[in-house]
Amino acid sequence: MTTPRPSTPLSADEARRLALRAQGFLGAPDRKSGVRGVLRHLGAVQLDTISVLARSHELIPYARLGTTGRKTIENAYWKDTHAFEYWSHAACILPIEEWPHFAFRRRAYRNRPHWNHDLPDGTYEQVIKQLRAEGPLTATELGGAKRTSEWWDWSGAKVAVERALMYGEVVCVERRGWKRVYDLAERAVPETLLHDDLDDTECLRRLVRLAGQSLGVGTRADIADYHRLKGEQVDAVIGDSGLVPVTVEGWGKPAWADPAALETPPRGRHRTTLLSPFDSLIWERARTERIFGFTHRLEAYVPKPKRVYGYFAMPVLAGGHLVGRVDPAREGRTLVARQVTLDGPKAVPAVAQALVEAASWVDCTDVRVERVDAPDLREPLARELTRALA
Repeated sequence: MTTPRPSTPLSADEARRLALRAQGFLGAPDRKSGVRGVLRHLGAVQLDTISVLARSHELIPYARLGTTGRKTIENAYWKDTHAFEYWSHAACILPIEEWPHFAFRRRAYRNRPHWNHDLPDGTYEQVIKQLRAEGPLTATELGGAKRTSEWWDWSGAKVAVERALMYGEVVCVERRGWKRVYDLAERAVPETLLHDDLDDTECLRRLVRLAGQSLGVGTRADIADYHRLKGEQVDAVIGDSGLVPVTVEGWGKPAWADPAALETPPRGRHRTTLLSPFDSLIWERARTERIFGFTHRLEAYVPKPKRVYGYFAMPVLAGGHLVGRVDPAREGRTLVARQVTLDGPKAVPAVAQALVEAASWVDCTDVRVERVDAPDLREPLARELTRALA
C-alpha cells in the first residue's frame, strides 16, 4: 500500500485492517505509553453509567493493553491534569491538549437560546464563587444534585454547574463514585491551553483530522460521528484536513484515510478480547456492519423479553474479526457468561481465551457459562475454559 492518489482504491480487507490498527488492535500494544497513550491515540474515550465487568472507560484500555490495573487506569486519566471530560461522541474523556479544539462547541453552548432546565437568578454566580473558594466539588457538595428523587429534576446548583461545564468555565476533573467533580477551568487547564482563540474552522479541521487518524479510514458519516459533528461541518474542512480520498470495495460511498496510515501495510499480532459496546471500534452501528459484517446493538435499554443477545452483550474480537458475543455478570469471584453467542466452532477457543483473561482482570477465579446459543458448542466451550483456567 502506498500513499494514494485521489480516490485510490482499497479492498474491504485493507480497510478493515487499517481500522483495527488505527484503533490499537493490530500490532504490538504501546505499553510504554500505557493508558494515556491509548487516550491520545483514540482521541476520545466514552463514559457510561453501566458497570458489569467494569465501567466502559476502564474496558477501553483493557481491550488494547490487557490486564492493566483498574486503579492505574483511573489515575492515568485524571491525575496531573492529563484529561478532561466534555461532550464529544457522547460524554467522553478527552486529552487535555484538545481543550482549545472544542472552543467551537463551547461557543455554541454559550449562544444557545433555549435550555431544558431553568436557571434561578444568581445561582450560576454562586456556584462559581463557591468553586473558587472551596473547589474541586461535586454537585452534592455544591448544594445538592437533585430537588427530588426523579433523575431529571436537577437542583439549581446542578443546573448551574452543568451549564458552566458546557460553557467551559468549569471542568470535570475526575469521577468520584461516578459523580462528576468540578473545578474552575482556570485552575484545571494548563495556562497555555486555556483559551478559545481558535475559530470554528480551525477547531473543526483539527477534529476531522483526528477522527480520520483514529478511524484509519472512514466515510463522511463515520468521521462526523466520531466527535458528533454535522455532515456540513465535515464537508467544509475535509478538503484541507490532511486526510486523503479513497474508495473502499463494497462501501458504496466516498471515504477518506489517514495518509500516514497508508504508508505501511497493517500487520502484526491481533488482540483477542471482549469489547465494551461503547468501544470506539464499534460504537457506530452502520460502520461496524460495513467493516465486520456484524450487527451490534446495545440491549440494556431494550425490554428483557425482547433482548436477543443480552443486557450488556460484549462483542468478542479475535483474529481481526468479531466472532461472537458474551453477556457477562459477576457473582462473587465468578465471572458469569449469562449468554454466549458464537460464530461457529472456530470461535470457541477465542471466546474461552477472552473470558478467562477478563475474569483475571476483574479478580475472578472461575468462569461459569449459563447459556450457549448453539447447544452443540456448549461442551467444546466448557473444555476450552477448563483448559484455559488450569
